[in-house]
Amino acid sequence: MGAEPLLAIEDLHVALPDGRRLLDGVSLGLTRGEALGVVGESGSGKSLTAMSVMGLLQGMQTQGAIRLDGRSLLGQKERDWRALRGREVAMIFQDPMTAFLPVRRIGAQIDEQIRLHEKLSRRAARARTVQLLGDMGVPDPAAAAERFPHQLSGGLRQRAMIAMALSCSPALLIADEPTTALDVTVQAQILMLLRKLRERGAGVMLITHDMGVVAQACTHVAVLYAGVVLERGPVQAVLQRPLHPYTQALLAAIPPLDGPRPAELPTIAGQPPAPQDRPSGCVFAPRCAYVRAECAIRPAMREHDEREVACVLYAA
Repeated sequence: MGAEPLLAIEDLHVALPDGRRLLDGVSLGLTRGEALGVVGESGSGKSLTAMSVMGLLQGMQTQGAIRLDGRSLLGQKERDWRALRGREVAMIFQDPMTAFLPVRRIGAQIDEQIRLHEKLSRRAARARTVQLLGDMGVPDPAAAAERFPHQLSGGLRQRAMIAMALSCSPALLIADEPTTALDVTVQAQILMLLRKLRERGAGVMLITHDMGVVAQACTHVAVLYAGVVLERGPVQAVLQRPLHPYTQALLAAIPPLDGPRPAELPTIAGQPPAPQDRPSGCVFAPRCAYVRAECAIRPAMREHDEREVACVLYAA
């Protein structure tokens, strides 16, 4: 028996009100202490999956199951979400400028989340806020807490957003491109904080385009394309021996760190399909170098070489 999953997403379908499908049967999971990297091109459904877990898709058609520690999240009322967000599940949003309210000071917004979930005085909440900002590498954190979002640089706003997400030690942290706009030194500090969070028993879902960050910070990885999971498994297996042609193409496009420098990096021809143009068979078939007649039928996920892959090349 394996460990009980902290997060279980099963056959998740998300569509626009007009019926156009955005996520088409996504299934993911992670246990406490794990970090799941979710990778894929822009528009593949990474952030949409995260927003589904956070209950932030008002007006969408949603089917399937999302469970956090065995508790169903789909269909939760907003008052229930207020108790869950921040305490049980928190998110580092991709754009910190729009994630903060522009008319309230940074510190007040972090204070509010801390006091919502913990019985602390204003003074104690502010002390924790200043400590968190300092831990994120924000210079003069007490002064930064008194500033409005537009008065901080993009990198400082990103650090403040991470401080807010970590303020109540959530059981599940969703990090959507958390190292964007940060220099290498601060990026290393953030990844270390995520690792410490895992060591305390939390789970982390890390959304990123950076395969180096996945290799450094994650235990497992899932590859999304056009709202479908094409490959998932342990990081070492997937990154060192990619099976799906899409995963292979993504990794081939990364510049090598050593050896001869190629005159031109490989690219993936074509573009990801729009929701209304998604193929009925394998979603990657129109861009795949190995396409064959069998790809006209959507391949099922199959276990192969320590991971699961959806490709006819590995059909039993």
